[in-house]
Amino acid sequence: MGHTIEIDTPAGPAEAYLTRPDDDSEHPGVLFYIDAIGLRPRIEEMADRIASWGYVVLAPNVFHRDGRAADLAPTTDLTVPANREKFFEGVMPRVRGLTPDLSDPDALLWLDALAEHATEPFGVTGYCMGARLATRTAGLAGERVAAVGGFHGGGLVTDGPDSPHRMLADARAEFVYGHADQDRSMPPEAVEALGAALTEAGLTHTNEVYAGAAHGYTMADTAPYDEAATERHFEALRDLFGRVL
Repeated sequence: MGHTIEIDTPAGPAEAYLTRPDDDSEHPGVLFYIDAIGLRPRIEEMADRIASWGYVVLAPNVFHRDGRAADLAPTTDLTVPANREKFFEGVMPRVRGLTPDLSDPDALLWLDALAEHATEPFGVTGYCMGARLATRTAGLAGERVAAVGGFHGGGLVTDGPDSPHRMLADARAEFVYGHADQDRSMPPEAVEALGAALTEAGLTHTNEVYAGAAHGYTMADTAPYDEAATERHFEALRDLFGRVL
């Protein structure tokens, strides 16, 4: 049972995809952070699958300041590598523009909106840049977030003071990360540093590289899609939410 809702923000309304099991029971909530490509049918498919496990899932258009999801959506077939590369040339400015001073307040709005439809504590899952947002949200929200998945994420460890991994000290969640193989945005030393930060924070976690899986491996509407890695991620995420939520 999925449909689009509007969430009020200081910058104007933000659309979000909300999906849930087909019943009247209460269910735990999951916040779903999109990848850089945006809110589109593939995201809805993934959110629906998570909802089928017994969760209410909210996937907001985090780029709401830049336009409606339909206006920002790709107009070419991104399973063609050249089309995907060209699309990303245009999309990266808005990705870089979603700085923590904008995304952090939004994160709390997303959780409050989810709380209107689901029970707490919440799960969060994020893809590509969404893994950064998921990690930051766990640090911001403390006990409200109990489980976090981050898949083919980039930039989780940087030298900056606002690096996502620095938020882990304030998190209270269990984390499962499934990194892309040979990902320039998350090289081996960054994966190692992320694991060290998780350990130092005393957080239960899994921090794995999915061998042979490229950045973007879960996105079936793009060239890097890897079915085996995608199914592995769904299994890990379902196990995480089942244990914790």
